[in-house]
Amino acid sequence: MTANRCCLPPFAPGMTIGLFGGSFNPPHEGHRHASLVALTRLGLDRIWWLVTPGNPLKDNQGLPPLETRMAAARRLAAHPRIAVTGIEAAIGARYTYDTVRWLVRHCPGVTFVWIMGADNLAGFHRWQHWRGIAALVPIAVVARPGALTKGPLGKAARVLAASRVPENDARDLKCRRPPAWVFLHAPLDGTSSTALRARGQGLAGPQADPRTPA
Repeated sequence: MTANRCCLPPFAPGMTIGLFGGSFNPPHEGHRHASLVALTRLGLDRIWWLVTPGNPLKDNQGLPPLETRMAAARRLAAHPRIAVTGIEAAIGARYTYDTVRWLVRHCPGVTFVWIMGADNLAGFHRWQHWRGIAALVPIAVVARPGALTKGPLGKAARVLAASRVPENDARDLKCRRPPAWVFLHAPLDGTSSTALRARGQGLAGPQADPRTPA
């Protein structure tokens, strides 16, 4: 077993695992809510939270250390079927496409489903090799406040319109050959990492000094 493989949560052939990536700066109930919706509606065995070293589409200045964010994510998840991993840092992956491709190659017999909020679907076409991601794994989009309209009408959703699975068939998504995606409506949780940081409720950054008054 390689060091990289040791960074992965336990898995076995035949499992269906949801992948939920992000900076988790900080993790919040919205992350947990979307994960629980996906677990139930898609019939998944597990969900892995992929805590990224940094987001290529965002300013990562002041981003708290990976270990700090992972520890906070584990405390927040508090669920036997949600696991937290920093595999992207271990394998040197910068983009989601590289991560998903690595997992598909190194976890034979496992079916992966990518999970994202509807707010991310609106900008999905800006992700590196986004078409490649859609060609590798099915995608589940969970409703987010303010994104019920712009998400489904984003560029990526229009390009992949023919691959959209009816919501009533969501449990079949894991059996569909990609590209395939579904939009899941659910009770909304409006919590966001951006809002929490703006209110001073984010995690301490690498330069933070608790002795210095705010």
